[in-house]
Amino acid sequence: MAAQLEATEILVVRSYYAPSSGRPRRRQRGVAAVEFALVAIVFFTVLFSIIDWSYLFFANLSMQHAVREGARYAVTGQSGLSPTPGDRCAAAREMIRTSSTGMYDKTGAKTTFKTINAGGQIVTLGASSCYGAEQLIIIQVDSALRPVTPFLRPFFAATGGEYRFSVATTMKNEAWE
Repeated sequence: MAAQLEATEILVVRSYYAPSSGRPRRRQRGVAAVEFALVAIVFFTVLFSIIDWSYLFFANLSMQHAVREGARYAVTGQSGLSPTPGDRCAAAREMIRTSSTGMYDKTGAKTTFKTINAGGQIVTLGASSCYGAEQLIIIQVDSALRPVTPFLRPFFAATGGEYRFSVATTMKNEAWE
């Protein structure tokens, strides 16, 4: 019988019994799909959590960079970026906004300007005061950002599901006067 098979024919032998066991073979259809579904849930949860954490840390680092750039601009005494002439704080805010790659507006950032008084205490400055020449200036930006996926929101339950962070820098105003 085997001699009668041509070269193009394939002989398929299926056994009723599982290989190397005396038990009957069970149906295996769909097992791979079920296993994939179980593993995929864990895999995609971890993957999207990593992406979400990366997004939150990117926002934090972007704001740190922007605050440093805004402070560098503010300490030179310039106010060219300000919508109102002569307002150095508004100019620094605008520099922070443009340097933040869009995160300033996305995070609902609040900018505070502070200095250190003669007694060594940190004092919040007025809305349009970035203090004078040769004085220390502290620029602080408080931000809040919601995670993109719902996987991380339980980690921020105490803050209403938001990642809240604050970045600040301290520099000494140059002698521009």
